[in-house]
Amino acid sequence: MIDLYYWPTPNGWKISIALEELELPYKVVPVNIGRGEQFKPEFLAISPNNRMPAIVDHSPVDGGGPLSIFESGAILLYLADKTGRLCPKDLRGRTEVVEWLMWQMGGLGPMSGQAKTSASPAASSSAADSRSPTARAGPGSSRTTASARTWPSSRT
Repeated sequence: MIDLYYWPTPNGWKISIALEELELPYKVVPVNIGRGEQFKPEFLAISPNNRMPAIVDHSPVDGGGPLSIFESGAILLYLADKTGRLCPKDLRGRTEVVEWLMWQMGGLGPMSGQAKTSASPAASSSAADSRSPTARAGPGSSRTTASARTWPSSRT
């Protein structure tokens, strides 16, 4: 069983979608970030950077005790490794999947969030100008590349 420490944010949704796709049993443990619950010592013991999401796997494949993982990219890689799905084992295929995961984690994801924030009436025009083009270019640039490939996870 996996405990998913969760609040309905895009990063939390990534993990709940992966758990569903991988058909892994899990229990949602709500952590209300509006009330600051992510700063409580019991959550910080699992996610020392106080961010959503985090998981505790009570039956890791190494047979050891419960294993906590924080950061959505690390969790996705862990779940792929645990199940042997979504990420190839061969060097080239795995490298390609990790490249796209890192691109999403460090590029498209944050820039999309910032573009939404900078589009608010309270945002400065310089913030909106600097972030929105990155967010708009991200999906377009990946769509061209993505549509012409055979994805590594489909080869496993």
